[in-house]
Amino acid sequence: MNQQASVIHMNGNRLRIEDVVRIARDAHRIELTPEALENVRRSRAMVEEMLQEQKVVYGITTGFGKFSDVMIQGEDVSKLQENLIMSHACGMGEPYPVEVVRAMMALRINALAKGYSGIREETLLHLAELCNRGVHPVIPQQGSLGASGDLAPLAHMVLVMLGKGEAIVNGQRMSGEAALKAVGLSPIRLQAKEGLALINGTQAMTALLCLALYDSRVVLESAELIASMTIEALRGIPKAFDPQLHLVRPHPGQQESARRLLAHLSGSERTSQQGELRVQDPYSLRCLPQVHGATRDTLEYVWATVTRECNSVTDNPILFTETGDVISGGNFHGQPMAFAADFLAIAMAELANISERRTERLVNPQLSGLPGFLTENGGLHSGFMITQYVAASIVSENKVLCHPASVDSIPSSANQEDHVSMGTTAARKLRTVISNVTKVLAIEYLAAAQAIDFGNGELGAGTKKAYEELRRVIPRLHEDREMHPDLVKAEELIQKGALVIL
Repeated sequence: MNQQASVIHMNGNRLRIEDVVRIARDAHRIELTPEALENVRRSRAMVEEMLQEQKVVYGITTGFGKFSDVMIQGEDVSKLQENLIMSHACGMGEPYPVEVVRAMMALRINALAKGYSGIREETLLHLAELCNRGVHPVIPQQGSLGASGDLAPLAHMVLVMLGKGEAIVNGQRMSGEAALKAVGLSPIRLQAKEGLALINGTQAMTALLCLALYDSRVVLESAELIASMTIEALRGIPKAFDPQLHLVRPHPGQQESARRLLAHLSGSERTSQQGELRVQDPYSLRCLPQVHGATRDTLEYVWATVTRECNSVTDNPILFTETGDVISGGNFHGQPMAFAADFLAIAMAELANISERRTERLVNPQLSGLPGFLTENGGLHSGFMITQYVAASIVSENKVLCHPASVDSIPSSANQEDHVSMGTTAARKLRTVISNVTKVLAIEYLAAAQAIDFGNGELGAGTKKAYEELRRVIPRLHEDREMHPDLVKAEELIQKGALVIL
């Protein structure tokens, strides 16, 4: 990787989900464009002017939430911002993984780079340097209502800028003060508006969604290739994927899924024709384009929604240097992200639902025409019997997790903030759902390869690659052995994108 390719240039307007993932997982550096820094300086000048004129502006010369009618003056204006961070850093639970923290930092930097928040240039650059030098604040996962944004998680992020809280540096957990010292940085002192600018936004839920979306694409492409292996193992009928069928119901995702299934099966000698073995396949095979395609369309919708959020101003109040207006509004409300996370969780869970049904068809001799539970000596050996149990268990767990968090709301701040999104809860659940889907697909992947071993004939263009990829690390099951290590290896192949080939 050359140095130029490892830098993401931010101006607040063109950050892609792929860029967030590269910063989060591949340690790409962040650089702010000259245009962004100029916008930041203009916005800050507006704050300084309001302070000189002693204007009453929420969060600058007033308290927060229910205390918005309490005036703050003089030296207390700066103290107010530090108090905000310390009081709001009250999250609970296990800390977020480093990749989520880095994504959160990147998204907050990009939002502030738009120049509507009144932060100082040096404060924004300090946050960018934390990310670039590998200082990762310890941020508990629980505590955000998703409005006024992700206050508690982002407050824990900012604590380290002040030399407080805790951070991970080079895999070691230490105090915020020690973390700054380890990378040659000094604590900063927040000025008017800066604490509020740093924590009032949707960056925790959006960070989770960015990573979940990227992983969802990998899982979806893998699911279609694994399903193609099952079609071959069961001698399915590819005619159901004929383009003319999908032209008369022209959902883009359905058409794309059908195209990919045909491409994966191209050249296969393992499939059958309509009427050769049966007139039509069961739904878990025949309806693959319709089910996977609906997930594909959902993913594209959520991708577009989250991309907009990545490049949005989500704090409050918002400063408009062009008009001189300072507007208190609700851009911090996470409802768009909450709906997106819940919708995607439902769509991704369906990939596991239909996968488990295909696994059942593979292991059930009454449905497959193959040896029971895909073992050569049934009775003495149980083969893949219990792997289907595991898939069913995980699918059931996902059904619980897919209850939408976004339908809930609990009033806060003495009923001043009386409707919230629960978007961060939705996004946290989404990541678990995707992990579960990957596990269910890993079970089908192993079972499909085992079933293929009982047949003859050339595999398809895509399925052959997938089969060989698996067999490089997992041998055929001839007699019972501990299945867990095999399942983990199959899961890892999916996670790393080994099945994303077309």
